[in-house]
Amino acid sequence: MSEKQYKKAAQIIVKAGMLPFPITDTLLEIVKLLYTEEEAEFIIKAFKRRVSQTLDQLKSTTELPEEEILRHVTSLAKKGALFDQPNSKGVRVYRLLPLIMVGIFEYVFMRKVEYTEKEKKMAKLFDELFDELEDIVQERYDMFLPGFKKIPPIDRTVPFHENIEGEEITIKVDQEVEAPEENVLTADNIEDIINKFDDITVAHCFCRQHQDLLGNSCEVTDMRENCFTFGKSARFVAEQGFGRKISKEEALEILQKSEEAGLVHKAYHPHGKIDRDETSVCNCCKDCCGTFNLWKQGILPMINATNFLSDIDQEICIGCGTCVEECPVDAIELNENNKAERNPEWCIGCGICAHFCPESAISLIEGARKVFVPPPKLRD
Repeated sequence: MSEKQYKKAAQIIVKAGMLPFPITDTLLEIVKLLYTEEEAEFIIKAFKRRVSQTLDQLKSTTELPEEEILRHVTSLAKKGALFDQPNSKGVRVYRLLPLIMVGIFEYVFMRKVEYTEKEKKMAKLFDELFDELEDIVQERYDMFLPGFKKIPPIDRTVPFHENIEGEEITIKVDQEVEAPEENVLTADNIEDIINKFDDITVAHCFCRQHQDLLGNSCEVTDMRENCFTFGKSARFVAEQGFGRKISKEEALEILQKSEEAGLVHKAYHPHGKIDRDETSVCNCCKDCCGTFNLWKQGILPMINATNFLSDIDQEICIGCGTCVEECPVDAIELNENNKAERNPEWCIGCGICAHFCPESAISLIEGARKVFVPPPKLRD
């Protein structure tokens, strides 16, 4: 297969996602490592114009026999490069997945990874690709910024409701917290989300496993198998062997351990539309989480939907700095009076600060909002 053909396949895969990956030697090496020549040729034929198609549409698009099409889509789905599940009318749809968010990167590292040279090479190549994307965004920062502001929320924070002593975190209603124009009711209790679904799978955290392969041990937790998918996504994950089906009871046990470790509950919705049911919930640490790190690295903004904002009682606060250390987005610092003070524009309302505060000086203010923090400008 020619280099030109691989580039064509890579361009189609990149366009299936939201990140503007450059078609570099690194990206091409990833594509060659993850896709066979036959699969790349099939992607060019099948998904050049539309990334989602039914079997009948694929027959018309590719002019290939049904048996050959099914062989390709089965192979791609097994790799996490293609999502195949029935739509609301019961018709199976085959959707090409991007490299990342949510794509082959997540699915590759979602399985319990083997620490072979191939997996280590793959992890390193993705890390190099992120570095290349950082260079592009930082060099053209002002050009990217207007486009970033149009991106819908990447995830939604579901807060902790208990502090370290097992007591309920105080939640207030504040009229000054502006609600969005559309009043959308969402589940803000992690148990309510779990109880919604009959199909639940748990898989390994792809972010931590990626960092493990790079030799970067997580300093927050030893937990790995604690990322959840629901409904149609759960059925796909279980069918393709990326995770295992579990009961609601086991899911709640894992979530309890995740909270004890101080991990952030991040819910994901189709296309960032929070009025639609959750597809997954990740339990994220500030060390390894991809969305946190892509923001800190200057690649993507932090775009988050939340219904809460932390509120620190300055009279109760003793300035111990626990919340400063635990906040996953660096939204809290000690002020000149040695009191904790949070930045309302950065706070994602996760409740971790309230959970760990030894003086119960932090509560949550209820009020739906969108958090948008541009990536830091790291170069002049």
